Amino acid sequence: MGRDGFFDLLKRHKLLVRNSKYRIHTTNSKHYYYRYPNLVKDFMPMQAHELWVSDITYIPLRNRFAYLFLITDAYSRKIVGYHISDDMKVSSAIVALKKAFAQKPAEALVIHHSDRGIQYCSTLYVQILQQNHAQISMTQNGDPYENAIAERINGILKTELLRTRYEDIEAACRHVAYCINVYNNKRRHSSLNWQIPEHVHQQKGPQIKRWKNYYKPIDKSTNILQET
Repeated sequence: MGRDGFFDLLKRHKLLVRNSKYRIHTTNSKHYYYRYPNLVKDFMPMQAHELWVSDITYIPLRNRFAYLFLITDAYSRKIVGYHISDDMKVSSAIVALKKAFAQKPAEALVIHHSDRGIQYCSTLYVQILQQNHAQISMTQNGDPYENAIAERINGILKTELLRTRYEDIEAACRHVAYCINVYNNKRRHSSLNWQIPEHVHQQKGPQIKRWKNYYKPIDKSTNILQET
């Protein structure tokens, strides 16, 4: 049987696998909300709760997708807030945000950095950030390096810890909670000189990096946090 005949046979029996171009998009930046400037392009945190990075990734279920909202401390790489939801609504993003604020020391002044997605630009999300005296920073284009730490955390979770698919959202919630606990308390990071995020979270000062710094140190006289 020739190639064309073979493909015709597969097609008749509905066995032909087509190359799908369908992609899951977790960022909708086509909106009319105010987009904040990037405040962290030349900023490197020197302790926990100076800079949080936020992102959303999808979790495949048996018949659909769930969405994982993440907030990570850029200094320690510890995930400080997360939530799994059936949707990408602002309310779901706020659950993760409130978890992050619940464990932040009251005196800490944090910069919240994200992409320009509608969840992060929405009035309610911005209001919660402002009520908690957080400064708001956003990427200015589609360059992944503008939110590199958040992208890196997503990659680690998906390639090393999370399953490729879950039966339902309840199973996903249970396993994601376990994975984040492993990530925060057991997994060592080359970007932290092979330390564990939870341990680094209690430290201060520069960390020895085994790979590229995404946020560069700046003159303390121009430190954004000192201007508040």
